[in-house]
Amino acid sequence: MGSVNNKGRQFGIHHNPPLCTRSHQIGALLLVCTTFFLTRAVDRLLAPSAVKLSNGFSQSHYAVESNDDGSVSWPDRGYGSHLSLKIYVYDESEIQGLKALMYGRDGKITASACLKGQWGTQVKIHRLLQQSRFRTRKKEEADFFFVPAYVKCVRMLGGLNDKEINEAYIQVISQMPYFRLSGGRDHIFVFPSGAGAHLFKSWATYINRSIILTPEGDRTDKKDTSAFNTWKDIIIPGNVDDGMTSHGAKIVQPLPLSKRKYLANYLGRDQGKVGRLKLIELAKQFADKLESPVLKFSGPDKLGKLEYFEHLRNAKFCLAPRGESSWTLRFYESFFVECVPVLLSDQVELPFQNVIDYSQISIKWPSSEIGPQLLDYLESIPDAAIDKMIARGRRVRCLWIYAADSEPCSTMQGILWELQRKVRQFHQSTETFWLHNGSFVNRQLIEFSNWRPPMPLP
Repeated sequence: MGSVNNKGRQFGIHHNPPLCTRSHQIGALLLVCTTFFLTRAVDRLLAPSAVKLSNGFSQSHYAVESNDDGSVSWPDRGYGSHLSLKIYVYDESEIQGLKALMYGRDGKITASACLKGQWGTQVKIHRLLQQSRFRTRKKEEADFFFVPAYVKCVRMLGGLNDKEINEAYIQVISQMPYFRLSGGRDHIFVFPSGAGAHLFKSWATYINRSIILTPEGDRTDKKDTSAFNTWKDIIIPGNVDDGMTSHGAKIVQPLPLSKRKYLANYLGRDQGKVGRLKLIELAKQFADKLESPVLKFSGPDKLGKLEYFEHLRNAKFCLAPRGESSWTLRFYESFFVECVPVLLSDQVELPFQNVIDYSQISIKWPSSEIGPQLLDYLESIPDAAIDKMIARGRRVRCLWIYAADSEPCSTMQGILWELQRKVRQFHQSTETFWLHNGSFVNRQLIEFSNWRPPMPLP
């Protein structure tokens, strides 16, 4: 029979348990209390608690914080505290076919002609990356590769047709060994319009793993599938007119709420879209509350830039319904006339959602509920609440401005933070294999340094 002195424990033999003394009870109670308070302390450290800013607003640790000097502080949980990445920008002359995507088949389209309007982001991002302190001229050390193209502008100005665009992109990609090495995962393309990457008809075959910068997160209304993937792609702001975003005098200045004539406005064409048609009819019924002027972009009654922004600033709420696609430039423009944007687009995606709480600076209303009830709701909001939303929007609208990443706050800063979250230490590719000595080879076991374009493409 075993005893308590035996080294090995014998199963099936019962022992008298030790007595539970008062000291044991007190010790157990202290252990429970200590565990409870430690757990609470850890929960508070990890939870998205709010802090109070100098302007009186509560700010989540998830949200970007705008400082009084115009700079922004990025939250550790949303992004991080230090930018560290390197981007290679392909030169227009190093790859055959790239110039055609930038200036058309005859090279007659200029970058300055493509700089304005919603297409301008292709030019602006390219130029700003060329000037960026994060640019590298060594491909072997790059985290990302930027492929410049002004293809939306080139297509609209007749420089290339759809077939030529498709052929040019395929030609360009076939000359990029580093694209093949990563499967395109570290290559960046900009598509600045509602059509998104569908401008490149064969995008799904060739750049389905690449990073796409686009204002459009949903394009399933006319296509079987969307080119946007929330895991890898980045939503960027629309290109607001420089006259409203640049330092110094603006095209127009915001009006005090008490001086605004209308409760809300809608400035846009109907495009045969149900939501837009409803707004135009609503404006006819409630002309004293909702303004919706007929927009003409040519002829003697053309609405100029100045007149457009004068209309936009004359309401407390700027309505932004879905058009040909889910995004609208009006959403971003409204921040610069200090009009609260009201999104009437159910599938819309917005930029930098990791760090911006859009519920604090805008309103999203179901597109199926466009009617008098919308105006009743907006009318019920007191001016004090509208002022607070406008003030919050004023502090983050710098993220809609395409300025250098050296600026205290800009769209480029936001894009770079988003890119840094997508840096991969290792890039997987079906065409890349690695050996025990650290070398990389292709399917024919040719070392990467000896890969020669044109590369075999699927």
